[in-house]
Amino acid sequence: MAKAEELRAKSNDQLLEQLVALKKEQFNMRFQRASGQLENTARVRQVRREIARIKTVMGAKAGEAKNA
Repeated sequence: MAKAEELRAKSNDQLLEQLVALKKEQFNMRFQRASGQLENTARVRQVRREIARIKTVMGAKAGEAKNA
């Protein structure tokens, strides 16, 4: 799980790349849960929170760029 400080140090391209990877993982886990094959149910929560964390950092960076 990435901390907010680590995410702030990354570029927007890196954040976007990580966001896409997490969205794919979330999509796959959704199907695994529906078919009863999901083993690590706690990972669903971790991925959802990490997606939110990345979106928050990206939004903050966009706000800083707009004000600067």
